[in-house]
This record gives sequence, C-alpha cells and structure tokens, in this order.
Amino acid sequence: MIRIVISGCCGKMGKEVASLVQQREDCQVVGGIDRVASDAFPFPVFSSPEEIGNMEVDVLIDFSHPSLLTPLLDLARDKKIPLVLCTTGYSQSQVKELEEASASIPIFYSRNMSLGINLLIELSKKAAQVLGADFDIEIIEKHHNQKIDAPSGTALMIADEISKILPASPKYVYDRHSRRAAREKNEIGLHSVRGGTIVGEHDVLFAGHHETITLSHSAQSKEVFAAGAVNAAVFLSGKKAGLYDMSHLLKEEA
Repeated sequence: MIRIVISGCCGKMGKEVASLVQQREDCQVVGGIDRVASDAFPFPVFSSPEEIGNMEVDVLIDFSHPSLLTPLLDLARDKKIPLVLCTTGYSQSQVKELEEASASIPIFYSRNMSLGINLLIELSKKAAQVLGADFDIEIIEKHHNQKIDAPSGTALMIADEISKILPASPKYVYDRHSRRAAREKNEIGLHSVRGGTIVGEHDVLFAGHHETITLSHSAQSKEVFAAGAVNAAVFLSGKKAGLYDMSHLLKEEA
C-alpha cells in the first residue's frame, strides 16, 4: 500500500485526488498539507511541510502554490520522499531548483497530468515537423475565471515541446495589441481566455497558405488531472532519484 500525502489538500484539485485515492486499493492518503485548517478529512492536515515530522510517507502529491516549492523540496530531501509536482506557475529559477533536487530524490514534474494533453503535445510536435516553416503556430488556452496564471502552464509546456523540434528557437509573443507590426516567422503566439467555469481547453493552430489545421483538447472535469497525479504517484514510488514526466509513465504503460 502506497502512503500518500497531498499538499494543497483543501483545494479543488487536492479534494479530487483524495476522492480518487479512496476508490483505489493500491494506495491511501495518510496526511495533507494546507494553510487552511480542516477536519473534514479522515487523515491529519498540517499547516506546513515541516509539521509532518516522522510520518511514514511513500510519495507526496503537490497541487498547491509555487511559493511552497522550496519547503517541499527541503522536506523531500530530508525525508527521502518522492515528489509529484502538479502545481503550475513556477518561475524559470524554480524549475531549475527542482531539476537540481532531482539529483538526490525522485521527482515527477508535469504542468499538465492529463493523458490527452500529452498526446496533443506529441501530435503537435509531429505536425510542426511535417508542416515546417510554411505554417505559423498559435496556441490558444481557455480556463475558468479564477485561474491566476496566464498563459497556462500547459500552454507553455506545449510551446516548449514544439520548440524542441523547430530548426530555430522561436520567440514567444503574448500580447500583440501593444505593437503595430507584421507577424514574424519565428514566433509562437500564446493567447489566454478567462471566463466562467471552463475546466481547460487548449488549441494549437497551424496557419498556412489558404489552409489551417487545429489540434484541440478539452478537459470536461478536473478528475482527469487528479487521476494522472495518482497514477504518477504509484509509478514514482520506489523509483531511483531523477526527473520524470508523463512520457516515462506512458512508456511504462505501453
């Protein structure tokens, strides 16, 4: 039985993860971390990572806030706890920090835990490779009106992965209204929509001469992200130190 701690357990995603784990027989939630005190769970909730103490933990799943990254990494290194990091909005320096930490502990890091999104990324990379420089690439993401970061971590993840197979490193353009100039060829445009209760929608648009191709993914429920996180936790338990992502999980399941 894999023992899981959920960081951000009182948030929407934390509750989804806790609910899904309850339905499984291969893992259980033994604790939570959240600045909001709660006795609504059948496990103890701590206000900070330091309060976990000597609790026996096999994996920690984080759906909290970027500001908690360093304390979580400190805890994981000290207690040798594998981390599944699902929080979005990390800065470049924070990404570097978690990459360095993966030299001593197993870390599973993905800005989107959905299987479908990761398939969309692979298809987008293939499309960019086939279509080449004759097609402009634009990424449009839509989320609910409570989402803070923009563009979404997923949109940036899509752009980063597409960039890896382009012949030249592209420039990301987030705001076109502030300048009056034609679109440069070496660009990837990223556009954000915030409204209502949209769970998450991502479109990758390839615009060529007299034709366009759009690859799309729409999440109907937060459950898809929670399921991915729990699967990642089960996958990560017992792994050696290193940085893992959804591609490693998909290869193991194939």
